[in-house]
Amino acid sequence: MDEHATFQSQKWQGKLGEEYTERNTFTPEQLDRLYESKYGVSRTELNEEFIGSFDRSIKILEAGSNLGSQLLGLQRMGFKNLYGIEINRYAVQQSKTNTRDINIIYGSAFDIPFKNGYFDLVFTSGVLIHIAPADIKRALQEIHRCSKEYIWGFEYYADTYTEVRYRGQDNLLWKTDFAGLYLNSFDDLELVKEKKLKYIENENVDTMFLIRKRNS
Repeated sequence: MDEHATFQSQKWQGKLGEEYTERNTFTPEQLDRLYESKYGVSRTELNEEFIGSFDRSIKILEAGSNLGSQLLGLQRMGFKNLYGIEINRYAVQQSKTNTRDINIIYGSAFDIPFKNGYFDLVFTSGVLIHIAPADIKRALQEIHRCSKEYIWGFEYYADTYTEVRYRGQDNLLWKTDFAGLYLNSFDDLELVKEKKLKYIENENVDTMFLIRKRNS
């Protein structure tokens, strides 16, 4: 994975990623309460709105799964074939005790270790925001390659690429129209649904989107 290393990925592989993991050990119930406090709606409600009608046997991959908190929420909804790749080895190790019957392995969104179209759905949740604009297309290409049908995302939103300081540091966080990036990068994609969620306490906006391959 070294050939794909970037400044940001090296940071997330190290202490920054370990500290993030320690701060973000959430059960699905705790995650729901966090979302309700931020947006006035739970993560489970959002999941139901976007993929609640999907067959529970589909193969799902989360790129940047950390401990697997989002995957646990999907497991609670009844989804059975759940996979994650995570760039921080400590998070992968901790996920073994945090989850059961969820396949989380070490890997990068720049080089997803699965064959073309292996998953029915590939998703990210607060991951694309940490990839530099110069490198984002590589990650989108890998996510697109591994998805047979759906791409799902939940990321910070802005009309144009905007850098945001992350815990006092530069060059680690950006917001933009990630759904638009996907649609502009690949001719075979169409937007199924998008929902913009304004924070209760400020004017920031996050977006959840579901995209589908037309030929699937």
